[in-house]
Amino acid sequence: MTATAPPYPAVPPLPAAGMPPGPSDLAARFTASALAADSGVTPNKDFDAWFAEHRRANRFEVTRIPFGDLVGWRFRAEDGNLVHDSGGFFSVTGLQVTTDRPGPGGWSQPILDQPEIGVLGILVKEFDGVLHCLMQAKMEPGNPDTVQLSPTVQATRSNYTGLHGGRRTDFLDYFLAPGRRVLVDSLQSEQGSWFLAKRNRNVVVEVTEEVPEHENYRWLTIGQIHRLLARDNVVNMDTRTVLACVPFDAPGPGAPARQPGTPDAYRAALRRSVSGRGTALYGTGQLLGRITEAKARHTFHRRTLPLVAVPGWRRTETEIAHQEGKHFTVIAADVRADTREVTRWTQPLLAPVERGVVAFLARNVDGVLHLLAHAKTEAGLLDACELAPTVQCLPVNYRGREQPRYLDVVLAAPPEAVRFDTVLAEEGGRFHHADNRYMIVEVGDEVPLADDPDYHWMTVRQLMELVQHSRYVNVQARSLLASLHTTW
Repeated sequence: MTATAPPYPAVPPLPAAGMPPGPSDLAARFTASALAADSGVTPNKDFDAWFAEHRRANRFEVTRIPFGDLVGWRFRAEDGNLVHDSGGFFSVTGLQVTTDRPGPGGWSQPILDQPEIGVLGILVKEFDGVLHCLMQAKMEPGNPDTVQLSPTVQATRSNYTGLHGGRRTDFLDYFLAPGRRVLVDSLQSEQGSWFLAKRNRNVVVEVTEEVPEHENYRWLTIGQIHRLLARDNVVNMDTRTVLACVPFDAPGPGAPARQPGTPDAYRAALRRSVSGRGTALYGTGQLLGRITEAKARHTFHRRTLPLVAVPGWRRTETEIAHQEGKHFTVIAADVRADTREVTRWTQPLLAPVERGVVAFLARNVDGVLHLLAHAKTEAGLLDACELAPTVQCLPVNYRGREQPRYLDVVLAAPPEAVRFDTVLAEEGGRFHHADNRYMIVEVGDEVPLADDPDYHWMTVRQLMELVQHSRYVNVQARSLLASLHTTW
């Protein structure tokens, strides 16, 4: 089934400099949806039963296979790169990085090369005056539990142009037709350690007419999605990154706490931080200068290598793996999925060797919550660095060497200091069982306000403004930004 988009008038884009510091009609509408914890359109109890049934249906099968059993994929003779016969989708190539930033200084690795911009789109519509999002129960081959809650449309260019030869992506026309009513539109990076210069268009489009029903889709408020974000591996990465690009106002003082037991002081500081009305440790101009300086201060060079020439990695019949068992492996999978545009296919997947830790440290500074962001270098980013969470790592990678800064603070945090703690998966279309423990940990004076030029304290409002632009905030930080709004 394919929906057809009517010619809606365009709405003005957000200001080029980001969101205004005070309330806006658009932010107020999204905030009202975020405060709606249930809905008569799809009540929580009905959603839970529907989603559980999709997970029980057992219409999906993902099996690891030898590389030799891949159909349409091959190791290219001249360089050993793993490529698709069509020249589309993605390839696995080698990459060499040289930098003088703190850490290893330089390294080589396999990386996924997918030089196309995909669409991550959420369709929204008002019901009883409240915006609802059309969300999909979507199977991806690498997902833990197979089915997760996805945006209305989640498609690479290869997929939505029909390179796979399957049926057209449902509801795609709403996001591509001219004259659509666009509320949010932002070009953002994906996992810089695993993708080479990969970006997706994060977009929210509003409709007012009737939208065709589909058994795999349900209308939910943002508040209902926030409820699900507190559950392990339910809301997928693509939903989280789109929601991170949505502008919000601070909830009013009478708004109920999302999580029982959250301290009033934390919630008050968070509201001031979201509103932009409190005093930030750095002004926006200062902050932009610090970020620019962090990008320019160090050297960062990279070049692609033949996959067969990447040192420290070995290839067998079933995997490409690091010789010390660190980082990730590349595997092959046979996939069967009745609900996808193509019901059976084979493909490579990147599989991290363990669950990661991703965390923001948060601190109340003069009554305003600040987050500690790390200007982090990743091999595949277009810039030398983007703002990452305070901690973002696979601990096994640091075996035998100095651990990432603040990892000990995060792992030793007492329960009463943890504001968010959920296991969330990364993109299941390319990564196999790649999940991270996402955390927000409140700290005090034990974490200094200024002692490292690669770490930057900023308000939530400042982070929300930066995410309106490309190449500032990485995908893990966007996932935590979306999660932070569940702690109002």
